[in-house]
Order: sequence, then C-alpha cells, then structure tokens
Amino acid sequence: MRLSKSFIPTLKEVPAEAVIPSHILMIRSGLVRQLSAGIYTWLPLGYKVIRKIMDIIREEMNAIGGQEFHYPALNPKEIWEQTGRVEAFGDILFHIKNREYVLAPTHEEIVAYHAKGAVVSYKDMPQIWYQIQTKFRNEPRPRSGVIRGRQFIMKDAYTLDRSFEDLDKAYDLHDKAYRKIFDRCGLKYFVVGASSGAMGGSKSEEFMVKSDAGEDTVAYCEKCGYAANVEVAQSVSTNAKRHNESKPPYEISTPNVKSIDELCEFLKIDEHETAKSRVYVHDGVPVLVLMLGNDEVNESKLGSVLGGNVRSCHPDELKEISGADAGSIGPIGFKYRIIADNLLKDANNLYSGANKNDYHIGGIDLQRDVPGTEYFDLRTVESGEKCTRCNSTLEVFKAIELGHIFKLGTKYSEALGVMYLDEHGKEHPIVMGSYGIGVERIFACYLEQNYDDKGIIWKKPLSPFDIQLIGLNMKNATVTEASEKIYNDLQKQGYEVLFDDRTDVSAGFKFNDADLLGMPVQVIAGEKNLKDGKVEVKLRATNEKQIVELSNLNVKLKELI
Repeated sequence: MRLSKSFIPTLKEVPAEAVIPSHILMIRSGLVRQLSAGIYTWLPLGYKVIRKIMDIIREEMNAIGGQEFHYPALNPKEIWEQTGRVEAFGDILFHIKNREYVLAPTHEEIVAYHAKGAVVSYKDMPQIWYQIQTKFRNEPRPRSGVIRGRQFIMKDAYTLDRSFEDLDKAYDLHDKAYRKIFDRCGLKYFVVGASSGAMGGSKSEEFMVKSDAGEDTVAYCEKCGYAANVEVAQSVSTNAKRHNESKPPYEISTPNVKSIDELCEFLKIDEHETAKSRVYVHDGVPVLVLMLGNDEVNESKLGSVLGGNVRSCHPDELKEISGADAGSIGPIGFKYRIIADNLLKDANNLYSGANKNDYHIGGIDLQRDVPGTEYFDLRTVESGEKCTRCNSTLEVFKAIELGHIFKLGTKYSEALGVMYLDEHGKEHPIVMGSYGIGVERIFACYLEQNYDDKGIIWKKPLSPFDIQLIGLNMKNATVTEASEKIYNDLQKQGYEVLFDDRTDVSAGFKFNDADLLGMPVQVIAGEKNLKDGKVEVKLRATNEKQIVELSNLNVKLKELI
C-alpha cells in the first residue's frame, strides 16, 4: 500500500482527550478517530489489525466446532423483560425512543429464542454458536479510548448442552481456545476467578492484562498464581477478638466523630475493636451491613448474597430508617435485617454507632445483643494481605478484562421456556454457557504492552504490514526507480508492504512516522546506499540497523521476519 494514496492521518502532538498509552497511540498513528464520547471510527490501518484479530478468533472458534451467526443488535424489549435483565442492566442498556426495542450489549436471550423449538432433542446437542458483532452499552463515563466505549466489537459464543457435565466440557473447550487466541495475539495475560454479575450463572473466569488503565481490580499471588477479581477475591485476614468477658453496652458521647479513624483517635482504640455500619436497600427493604474497622463492603459480594436489586441507601433516607446520619449508625436498635462480614463473627466488646447523631455504643456483643445477625464474606481484599493458598503476600492492582467465560446453567432457558426431550421423552431446560472476547480490547492491550517513546512496536501476526519501505527524496529518479522495483519485488515475495512514496515530506518526517506506525522491519532506500547497490534495514523493536546488498535483501528479510 502506498502512503501517498492512503488515509493514515498521523499526529505529532498528544491529543488532549487521550490519557493512556493505547489511546494516545491509536489516535497519533491514525488508527481511529473519535466521533463522540465512547464512539470511534476505525480508520483503514486500524481496521486492518481488527480484521487480523477477528481471523485468529474465527480460526480458534471454528477449531472447537463453533458455528458463526450474525444476530441482530436491535432486540425486542419484551424478550429481555422475560429474563429480568432490563432491570439488571439498568441505565447502561440503550433503549430505542419508542421503548419497544433495546440495543443489545450481549445476546443470551436471542440465542435462547432461536434455540426454542429448534433444538428439541438431546440428539441436537451439543451446539456452539458464536458471532463477531457490534455491541452497545450506555456507559455513563466512557474512558480509556476503545477499552470502555458505548459501541464496541465483541466476539460472543454460546453453548447449548444436555447437562452440567456437558457444560463443563464446553467450558473447558472455550478456556483452551481463549488461551490459544491470546497467545497467538502475543499478549501477556492471566486468568482470574470472577463474579458473573448481570450475566448470572455459576462459575466464571476472566482473562486479564495488568494495566493502570484497567477498570477491574485484581488480587494476585506471584508465588502460587492465585488470581481473582476483587469482586470474589479472598485473603487470610485477622478476625475481631472474642474476649472472655463481655462488657454491658454503654453509650458514649462522640461529638463530630463520623469515621472509624476519628472514632479510634477519639477513644484511643484499635480499628479491630470497631464495627462500621453501611445501610443498603434490598428490593425496597433496608439492610444494615457491618464491617470490621475500615474494611470496605464489596458490593459485588453483597449483591451475590442478597440477590435481587441492591443499592446504597441515599443520605436523605438514612435518618428515617435508622434515626441517625452516616457515621452514627449501628446494629443495636436497628429494626431491619442485619448482615455482617465473617471477620466479625462472635465478636464482643465492639464499638459502633448508636443510631443517634454524635453518639456511639461500646461493649457490643454480637452474639448477645444482635442475635439475628447473618455472616458472609463481604469484604474487599487489599494489597499486603496473605494468600489463602500459600500464605504469601497478595498484590492488588488494576487490570483490563480481555475475555470472560460463564457457566450460565439454565437461567435463560427456564426464563424463556427453552426445553429439550431426553432419551426417555422427559423434558428438561437446555444448559447454557456464554463466552465473550473484546476484539478492540485485544488491540488496545497489545499496544499497552508493545510501545516505546517513539511509537508502536508491531509483531506478527497482528502487524498491519510486515515491512515499511521508505523512499528518501522520491523526486530523485534513481531513488524512485529503485524503490518502485523493491516495492514490486517484495510484494511478489508475499510480503505486506507499506511504501512511503511521498514526495512532499522530509526524510526526518518519514523516519518519525515509520517509528510511530511501528512495522516490524523498515527498508530505507536512499541515494547514497543505492549507488553502491545497497539499502538500510532497521528492526523497529531494537532499532538495530544493517546495510544490506540489494541482491541479498530477500534472504535477510526472511531471516528477520
């Protein structure tokens, strides 16, 4: 492809709206252009890479028996209402103006709809259906370029099976296929246990890339390889003590004391003697959540425990529910359901709010004073805590989710009446799995891991071109003639070549563009070397340069590429 006839609008300056490396590089190297917040146009060079990623995905999905579909993005809202996911997705689900249709962020309902009445016998399964398609999510704060957008390209696959044992096999097939896809794309990744969230179902795993640009937070143990999204991560942590003697509850005046740190400073106590109170509303009914000290409520874990719709209690609701504002709420006298983190189980001599502003209560014995308390794992793991597998130190860091695989079970088939007959003529719901990959996220994560201060460093198989041929001073007849011959010869040898044949830019400009665009090998044709029958060859990854005889160029390129 000739640069003089191509639309690759490179930029010298860092665009103001771009913060993370992949976003900066995509815009500077002319891979994408922003149309609106969270909405991007893929330009020719960028879309060339997207197609290469999709080809790799297709090859690996077809290898495990996948059949490619193309489901409509525009879905009747009533199908989504049958599974309860209009409410589960909330405001991030795009609604069409007449409210009868939604733009699909995923396609479980539509797969179940097509399977109903078509996959009717145990003999019709297993099935693996997949697509690579545009999806939509009404992200309130789109960010990080294509990593978190409102419109995005996704590969989603769905399995239909007779039993949970067969689902296990399908899940394992996709796990292996995903590893092959990410390996082939040249990514450094890890796999974590995760929450299924609005997708529902049982087991799920995420394929992640460590990055400060990530929207997920992961707990990871370098020694044993334990990894989990903080939505489900666990650690070895210290329980609150159970003292031999329980003090009676007593009220303490604590003027202007609102936080656990302020309470500890005021009373000269340790945070492990305190129980922090947070109020949530579950299906319209208040719930008090007790946490040890400064531990934070993991709202994903809380949602899994409670089910249904869960939200934080609004400040203007707190006083009516508890009698106090935030910072003075506690379990004694609270009239609704109380749940607590496992670290508080059987604890006594605790301090917490008194449900009266500017007062706390000491001497709380949860066994004695709050006997109906239920205990669950509700806390968010923090860096420095110990691994539950090997007792080594956990690191908690940001990561980008590349893919997510779910064991859905029968959630969607039961909701939509998708049944099959077994060998005895008995009816059962079809067992489903769901498996997604963010195509554009693969692209972005590759850039996050492969760049330097000059630009992108491409490697096969994702590189848009194998070689960038740079003709210096294309107004010179010798350079023009030699460069054209090299270009034609390289294409005949089967190389993908980007030929910088521009006549209106300087050599320095061409070199900067070549490093920014980042093709693996640069072949530089200049008048001085050409007079001696030679060209310069540069490796982008190392910046190593060699002067190569034209007669030996093909041999050298085969060695390098």
